[in-house]
Amino acid sequence: MTIALCVPQWQGSASDRAPRLMAGARRAAGLVPADAVVTVPVPEAGGDKAAGVRAYDVLVENQRLTRKALAGIDDQVITVGGDCAVDIAPIAAARARYGDALTVLWIDAHPDVYSPRTLPSGAFHGMVVRALLGDGPAGLALEQPLTPRQVIIAGERAGDPSEHEYLAKTGLRRYGVDDLERVLDGLRGPVYVHIDLDVLEPAAFGATCYPEPDGVRPQRLADLVSQVDDIVGAAITEYAPSGDDDADPGEAEIIRLLGAALTR
Repeated sequence: MTIALCVPQWQGSASDRAPRLMAGARRAAGLVPADAVVTVPVPEAGGDKAAGVRAYDVLVENQRLTRKALAGIDDQVITVGGDCAVDIAPIAAARARYGDALTVLWIDAHPDVYSPRTLPSGAFHGMVVRALLGDGPAGLALEQPLTPRQVIIAGERAGDPSEHEYLAKTGLRRYGVDDLERVLDGLRGPVYVHIDLDVLEPAAFGATCYPEPDGVRPQRLADLVSQVDDIVGAAITEYAPSGDDDADPGEAEIIRLLGAALTR
């Protein structure tokens, strides 16, 4: 079975549109091919800034609630957010299960390797990859961190100079839009695939909080993901629809396309 784990978390983002991520998570969870949807009852309110992270208390509680939900699931999980921080608990579970054999393919317009010291807004969704490597506030970083060789960043085109300095220092593999398919070279399972929808070309899919120009076309991304062997977990994040009605047909089609590629 495949379970869509809906985590309608928005507090990790600093965008004015961030609350739209709640509706986006719920809509997208109904679009990915899954046998059932499990929704994590995360709080809707904001929280207090601490340890350089906005809404730190809420994010830590959300992680606890997500771990609780995952504890009762033995099937394949597609996590649907919400902001990128919804991936912390599912990746921690995959790390515990597969150990050093796990690779995380982080498909995102941004590398997400800020720290509380380098990101004044404190938006944790910009710090997630760094937290996966164990460099993050208590309660949000992995207790069993990934090593740099276990992470590949793909589609990135908007990183800050401090982030690129960190990428160079750690040796994290990073591919942009032009050389996107190079991520497949030597890639072996088990693989966890994270998709931040802002990796897409905004002219094709612009319903995100931080759209970046010159992105990946949806079909190209679906074709790439379809070639990844042994996907053991995945996530689709950062869908911020503009309206309160049902998902825009074009947006829905793209989410279905990517969901099908992840669960083929």
